[in-house]
Amino acid sequence: MQKHYDQRETADPQERERSLMERLPKALRQATLRAPAIATQLQGVEPDALRSRADLARIPVIRKSELLQAQLEAREKAKHAGKIRAEDVFAGFSTIGWGQAKRVFASPGPMYEPESARPDYWGFARALYAAGIRDNELVYNCFSYHFTPAGSMMETAAHALGCTVFPGGVGQTEQQVVAMQDLAPTAYTGTPSFLKIILEKAQAMGTRIPSLSKALFSGEAFTPSMQAWFVEHGVNGFQAYGSADLGMIAYETEAREGLVLNEDMIVEIVRPGTGIVVPDGEVGEVVITTLNPDYPLVRFGTGDLSAVMPGASACGRTNTRIRGWLGRADQTTKIRGMFVHPAQVAQILARHPEFSRARLVVRGKLGEDKMVLQLEGAEQFSSLEESVLSSVREITKLRAELEFVTVGTLPNDGKVIEDQRSYE
Repeated sequence: MQKHYDQRETADPQERERSLMERLPKALRQATLRAPAIATQLQGVEPDALRSRADLARIPVIRKSELLQAQLEAREKAKHAGKIRAEDVFAGFSTIGWGQAKRVFASPGPMYEPESARPDYWGFARALYAAGIRDNELVYNCFSYHFTPAGSMMETAAHALGCTVFPGGVGQTEQQVVAMQDLAPTAYTGTPSFLKIILEKAQAMGTRIPSLSKALFSGEAFTPSMQAWFVEHGVNGFQAYGSADLGMIAYETEAREGLVLNEDMIVEIVRPGTGIVVPDGEVGEVVITTLNPDYPLVRFGTGDLSAVMPGASACGRTNTRIRGWLGRADQTTKIRGMFVHPAQVAQILARHPEFSRARLVVRGKLGEDKMVLQLEGAEQFSSLEESVLSSVREITKLRAELEFVTVGTLPNDGKVIEDQRSYE
């Protein structure tokens, strides 16, 4: 059986770099013709002159917050004009519109991303293959199928491998157990915490799911302790790192040494807040230029922190490895698989002027995220608890606990979101 997804995974590193740099100018030429926002970003830079990473560094980094702001402004302007087009929704960053885009998804903000009909659009088939999943298997997909693209990411990847998919989605754990027993899937895709809940529910019901032996996790950190827990329960799990803007960025292999980069992206690690590439091994912000012809983001700052690892993987794949997700370069935080932005905390506060300041604190262990909104006011406002909780759910799509504190209690350090979780 073939060990690797394709020959590119074991290519000579110098040949891989040459190939990427040869593909880059053509991709950018096409992007400037059909995506006006990319043409603006590349103003003064001739695509054919970009032949190295040093040349690429001449292009300014555009960060997630800037992309969101561009979309918000474009949509607002279009609303006033009385007509909203696809180019307004995507703020000129996409080369495809309605009809060419098979689906459109939403991320918190809200920010919208297209999905075209190209097979394995999000690039996760490579990660599924590294997790041991092969054709003619049933993949049980427990990522959400609405608003966010996670469900489609895994489904399109599984289809590219020749697998059948059951769209389990999230929630209803008892029904998930019954469906898994009826269908006997060999593989699971979703967050590790949800599969843990399903397996614990099966145990509580006095039953097991013996068919399930493989898993590809994303949306949450997957620590060695979690890996060991799943092995004890008969599941060999691997992780993949991706985003709604870019698709699959990097994935874990049987070597269990960092994450191997996707073959269709140019990944840089830069000093947070700048476009300056840091030395290998130093932690910085993950910046990506994707060769996706439909949504060609150039020097896109993800806001995620990571670092390049030295040497090659023992699994035989020769592409660069990164240490995985090491936190956020800004205060945007991922909670239960969803990003929460400082702007969303501000929106909650604006709805409740009785409070002068707010701070969102995330506590707990892996898979047991606890979101606590601290609100500062002149007195205790417990009578407002239900309305505040409703605002939190509506704006963040997550549930939270509240802590009411007196004026002057919250630290004056500029933090709106504080991550106190343990990642051990």
